Amino acid sequence: MKHDNDVQANWQRVVRRRSFLGGLGVAGAASLPAGRLFAQTGNRLTTGDAALLRFAAAIEFIEADLWQQYNELGGQVDHNDNPNPGNPAYIAALQNLDGDMPQYISDNTDDEISHRDFLNAYLMSKGAQPVDFRQFETLPPTKAAGSLPNGRLTNLQKLTVDTSWYFRYRSTQNPDLGAKFPQLLNIVNQPAIPLHDNNGPSTIQAIANIAGIHFAYIEQGGASLYPVLALKATSLEVLRILVSIGGVEIDHFSLWHDKMGNAVAQPLAPLFDQVTGLTFPDFNDPGNQHNAQLSAADKKAGGQMFQTNLIQPEPCEFLSPNLPPCSIIRPTLSQGGGPVATVQSFIADGLFTGQNPQFLQQLIELAAEAEAAHRESED
Repeated sequence: MKHDNDVQANWQRVVRRRSFLGGLGVAGAASLPAGRLFAQTGNRLTTGDAALLRFAAAIEFIEADLWQQYNELGGQVDHNDNPNPGNPAYIAALQNLDGDMPQYISDNTDDEISHRDFLNAYLMSKGAQPVDFRQFETLPPTKAAGSLPNGRLTNLQKLTVDTSWYFRYRSTQNPDLGAKFPQLLNIVNQPAIPLHDNNGPSTIQAIANIAGIHFAYIEQGGASLYPVLALKATSLEVLRILVSIGGVEIDHFSLWHDKMGNAVAQPLAPLFDQVTGLTFPDFNDPGNQHNAQLSAADKKAGGQMFQTNLIQPEPCEFLSPNLPPCSIIRPTLSQGGGPVATVQSFIADGLFTGQNPQFLQQLIELAAEAEAAHRESED
């Protein structure tokens, strides 16, 4: 596809440029415009710390946009904290997952907006350039009742949702040590918000189920990203920011991990919808607790790999197979949960379908700059 080819070309262009600069010994500085070079003098940020915070602000800008779409249609209150009419059928389907879903959606939206605004304000307070993607808010909104008419940065109308994280958090294996996990469900090119009104009961429930699973996918990514960024920080204040915001992302993931399980448990499951073609099995039924692509060790774990209320991270290998298992957020290495991996995952998710290639170029550049950041001596 042309879109995929454009993305790959952008990545290769960034990689080639960084390899060239690295050969000159200036990858950490010369690759940035002069206005964004910062020495650790007085109130300034190091180049690396500025790159870390700019990438975090970029991700929060993206999350604020997608959560605002979810909030318009399914949230308890609007962006001004007024009662939100939303989309009644969508709200009802979300409440089948949990009666408090509308309030949780509104709270998550507020959190991401606050992260975006704080990070940008902090960057400006240090003389660094903030992140602003408003010029790329051009994607058309859904036509369903409750959606505002303004353009969007992200596309929630045709998602391919990675559900492998479900197995990852139930496994004793660790992706940082090479473990691989299959998909729990194959959700390909599906809407997570209603595209129009008058959907049948099974269709609107399937769309709400996709949303619930997508919520968890988005937030588990943040749960891994922020620790990866924090390990690269030089300033203790920047470290404090990344750890503090990252803790909220982990809190979000735990919440949505719990709620999405109701989509694949009784009384909602099993559910089959002819319009989307999706099936949501009851994964607490032993007859559904099998997946031929699981590793031998994970197959041996049996029902634990599917149990819907097993939402706390199971102890897994950490640092070395020779050490006892430990319950952790995973992955915690950049190759699986860092800036580049995060952007690649968002692209694969379909979040940027139809977006301007210039936006992707900017986002890829921000990811590459954050990936190159490293902890420096503060002598």
